[in-house]
Amino acid sequence: MGIMELFSPIAIAVLGSCVLFLFSRLKNLLGPPCIQGWIPWIGAGLEFGKAPLEFIEKARIKYGPVFTIFAMGNRMTFVSEEEGINVLLKSEHVDFESAVQSPVYHTAWIPKNVFSALHERLYALMKGKMGTFNTHHFTGPLTEELHEQLEGLGTHGTMDLNDFVRYLLYPATLNTLFKKGLFLTDKRTIKEFYQQFKTYDEGFEYGSQLPEWLLRNWSKSKKWLLALFEKNIGNIKAHGSAGHSGTLLQAILKVVETETPQYSPNYGLVVLWAALANAPPIAFWTLGYILSHPDIHRTVLESISSVFGTAGKDKIKVSEDDLKKLLIIKWCILESVRLRAPGVITRKVVKPVKILNHTVPSGDLLMLSPFWLHRNPKYFPEPESFKPERWKEANLDKYIFLDYFMAFGGGKFQCPGRWFALLEIQLCIILVLYKYECSLLDPLPKQSSRHLVGVPQPAGKCRIEYKQRA
Repeated sequence: MGIMELFSPIAIAVLGSCVLFLFSRLKNLLGPPCIQGWIPWIGAGLEFGKAPLEFIEKARIKYGPVFTIFAMGNRMTFVSEEEGINVLLKSEHVDFESAVQSPVYHTAWIPKNVFSALHERLYALMKGKMGTFNTHHFTGPLTEELHEQLEGLGTHGTMDLNDFVRYLLYPATLNTLFKKGLFLTDKRTIKEFYQQFKTYDEGFEYGSQLPEWLLRNWSKSKKWLLALFEKNIGNIKAHGSAGHSGTLLQAILKVVETETPQYSPNYGLVVLWAALANAPPIAFWTLGYILSHPDIHRTVLESISSVFGTAGKDKIKVSEDDLKKLLIIKWCILESVRLRAPGVITRKVVKPVKILNHTVPSGDLLMLSPFWLHRNPKYFPEPESFKPERWKEANLDKYIFLDYFMAFGGGKFQCPGRWFALLEIQLCIILVLYKYECSLLDPLPKQSSRHLVGVPQPAGKCRIEYKQRA
């Protein structure tokens, strides 16, 4: 073989590599500023993963309202101003399902084709069952469930505030949406369930992105929860079949089984995480903020007393009219959600989109961080202050939030359970503050900045002391 014959394939390969490199550079020149890191595939993932919320804010300050982070093989383009937000929420060239298919598979083993076939039907079902016209059906059952849990707390005590709200909301939510007594039958099984779900929840973000063999404890908890559903699917489906309308999970399983019955446990796991992952942390922050602000705490107590009286021993019922008289509590919840919003809203770019002077290429994950959007003084004056009164400006009677409040997502696929979550947190706070004199024994901690998925968890312990009112 002559030297020129050997040289030609090498030259072609080198030339091709150069062309690809130049094309990649041109793509980056046309696109937003890109933080790439230097490690193949991982990119900026290590630095980004340490404290993603802080990383996003520093990048926003340095690069402006639109920028790209390359991490773990993904290009994530973040937007923070009107034009980018409008593209994310309204453009026909970005897609929700494509953005979440892979995380859903990793966290619950639901294949992409199954997810695509069922997603819109299940979303419509949950939106209807838990929408504004039907939440009143949950008020009575949730009130009864919370009363039952409050009885177990006794007349006084001290607990970590996180454990306190989980103790109340986990069983109330499961018994209302799944089946009463399904998992939580005795102290041993309750403790085991809490431990397994806590491990699964805390590792959810990493589990949605990383190979499972890197996350042994998380993987074991996922398998444990799936096995729990597999064991109980028959009981869940049979529950309420005699003269009973059934639970939300029953309705979901009926739809799933029309397509593929073998994935019923997997959808049970998805609904479990959606039901328990965010409402308890928001209840934590809301109670913490109320108890940390004496004037607001006093106003909330006066409002509760004006509706239910001052005695704390009565087993009160809460009506829709009562809730309308206690708007201050809903304001406190929404202000807590604003300050401690979930980390990101994600869409996948399926065709290039123009944002400001940049072209975001297809394949990018287009992302919005509500956590930082809610701290933009242009939209929320005094953004770091806990000011429930700002929610007077929202039209909550017509279920309209403040402009650029994005904690529940936006566009076509907002969280279908948002009204149920707000209701259960409202009821929890009303009943706790009606029954008990409460105070915090520790300062309210800062939020953890480690995770992008779910409500930011507290970065430290915070104890609550409670004593039944005389």
